[in-house]
Amino acid sequence: MMKTSKPNIDPALVREIANLLSESDLTEIEVQHEDLRIRVVRAAPTVYATAPAPAVAAPAPVAAPVAVAAPATSADPAKHPGVVPSPMVGTAYLSPEPGARAFIEVGTVVKEGQTLLIVEAMKTMNAIPAPRAGTITRILVENAQPVEYGEPLVIIE
Repeated sequence: MMKTSKPNIDPALVREIANLLSESDLTEIEVQHEDLRIRVVRAAPTVYATAPAPAVAAPAPVAAPVAVAAPATSADPAKHPGVVPSPMVGTAYLSPEPGARAFIEVGTVVKEGQTLLIVEAMKTMNAIPAPRAGTITRILVENAQPVEYGEPLVIIE
């Protein structure tokens, strides 16, 4: 029987990463080395806009460190054959404007080319089309969430 162990997480390392976050304009830092992944996220208040322009949230003054040991598993959404990755860095929006109905929900049947969501990059709204027809089984981002290039957005099966 093979025994697995959790990697040791150095609290001083987490504290140092949290301090980097506090000293910068960043809202999130993630560091990964082998089976150890440390992600520090600054909580920001939710802001709702009544105008079609995206809301800008002021950063919270305190960083909340979150340490997660994440061994590679087959449940990784990035490795799913139906994953739709973000083609750019930006902010993901699930609806065309605040208060409007979302483009998709879990269980929505989509056609190839149908808009799944929008990624705002450099003040430009970029529609993200479905690369194939199928059913939405998972939505991996929340509305107004920052996304990175290649980050999994949704899964279509």
